[in-house]
Amino acid sequence: MTTKTELLQGTLGLLLMRAVADEALHGYALVHRLNIISGGRLSVPQGSLYPALHRLENAGLLKSTWGETDTGREAKFYRLTAKGRKRLESEMAEWRELSVAISLVLGTA
Repeated sequence: MTTKTELLQGTLGLLLMRAVADEALHGYALVHRLNIISGGRLSVPQGSLYPALHRLENAGLLKSTWGETDTGREAKFYRLTAKGRKRLESEMAEWRELSVAISLVLGTA
């Protein structure tokens, strides 16, 4: 049985930046990619997705452009900016350190 995992506060931005690091994606494609990569364990509700994308865009970490999806619909596509790429690298390094520390405390390292 696969269970959905609630995202820890502050991790959604990191995951969204990582999802668009390789190519620009629209909202539905972002949610789908995170779900697939996580083996169905992560589900991002639209009520959390779009405010997070707007925060990242307002912070200059993402840039959006309008385009056409594979199904012919108009959608906003998000991509990582140079500032976003630097932030992503920094946050990934911090996450790795935190993961190691938690693993040590839990005795799973």
